[in-house]
Amino acid sequence: MTYLIGADLPDSPAGERFRHLLAQPGILKLPGAHNGMAALQAKAAGFEGLYLSGAAMTASMGLPDLGMITVDEVAFFIRQIVRASALPLLVDGDTGYGEALNVMHMVRVFEDAGAAAVHLEDQLLPKKCGHLNDKRLADPHDMAAKVAAAVRARRHLVVIARTDAAASEGMDGAIARAKLYVQAGADAIFPEAMTTRAMFEAFAAAMPGVPLLANMTEFGRTPFFTADEFAAMGYRMVIWPVSSLRVANKAQSALYAALARDGSTHGMIDQMQTRAELYDMIGLHAYEALDASIVQTIVPEGMPQKA
Repeated sequence: MTYLIGADLPDSPAGERFRHLLAQPGILKLPGAHNGMAALQAKAAGFEGLYLSGAAMTASMGLPDLGMITVDEVAFFIRQIVRASALPLLVDGDTGYGEALNVMHMVRVFEDAGAAAVHLEDQLLPKKCGHLNDKRLADPHDMAAKVAAAVRARRHLVVIARTDAAASEGMDGAIARAKLYVQAGADAIFPEAMTTRAMFEAFAAAMPGVPLLANMTEFGRTPFFTADEFAAMGYRMVIWPVSSLRVANKAQSALYAALARDGSTHGMIDQMQTRAELYDMIGLHAYEALDASIVQTIVPEGMPQKA
């Protein structure tokens, strides 16, 4: 229970805790969590960090992933996920919501909301999912200026630079951009939409000593690889950005179809989280106990004496 109990809250900044996880042996596994409940379930499964995807946020709002949402809307998602789980959270910062000053504002808002890390991408608005075609790229020096702005504004946030250049500029272009972003201060690099094992390996070989993030999204351009396979290719982090939302959406679609067909949910009961399971996951009884301890009446032991 992390929302209200101070003793359960972390005592160090989220960015420091993210760096600590990144320094551990092996690859840091960051499943996507699109809301507080998903965050609690991921934590219960044993994950030590989480990822918040722009595509998952917008889809959960019924919107396409075109860079349409605002910093404050993203902060709402950050707050609920961090409050629920207290896990270090990597956030999709899209293109930074503007230019250098906007990026600095984003960094401070995300930090205040509880984010541990953010990644910025080198697309132009309207941006696209990294696995779609015809992405328009920013000038690499303009993107480097955004990275430098983010680094200057942060207090503890880990800054990761994403490049979408492999599809249009080839591996040499993507690597050149990544090196420029590291020079600008990026703590790690996210090469998006790699399509083969050889591409992942070549990118890693060209960036020795730089922590790299791999994106294992479904239905995209990247073949299925396991976390261990990415680690063997030289990657330090892996995200599964929209997986939780995809599963939840599929389940909800089946529910509504059954309800429309049958006029009842009886056929879906075995696929539902029970009331007891829900209350256990959100810690209802601990909150009730806390409330009771706070509102309990304290009876004065005696009359005060006159001064």
